Amino acid sequence: MIMRTRVRKFAHFLERIGLAMAGAASGLFVAAHTGSSISALTSQAFLLVMMVGGAVGFYLGIDTPQLAFNGGKGSSTARIDATELLTAIGTFCAALTAFASVLVIVLREDPHILWTVLILIGWVLGISMQIVAGAIARIRN
Repeated sequence: MIMRTRVRKFAHFLERIGLAMAGAASGLFVAAHTGSSISALTSQAFLLVMMVGGAVGFYLGIDTPQLAFNGGKGSSTARIDATELLTAIGTFCAALTAFASVLVIVLREDPHILWTVLILIGWVLGISMQIVAGAIARIRN
């Protein structure tokens, strides 16, 4: 029984590290795209901040512990788990902006600066939502 628990914990840890690496890679893509369009954002420090933000956001924000469910269908005690909604929206925003950045890089497009700024804002908001939701979910459990 103890061995099974250790294996499950190790597997969960590996999964979380994998998610953190995916977040860091996504942050790198967003930083590469925005840095190539906005000259003030071409520093290695900006790349590092975006990668660390993505790693922390994806590590904390994906696979958050769910709120305990009390009550059945139509129960007055059933409620929306705000952290679950926040992490879902944050993950969607972060993934969407990373996907858009990869498209811009691979297709060698040169979008209007407004699109680049929106991608950057979407990324920052997305990982911020993930970090906040993940922290709240872990504090309450």
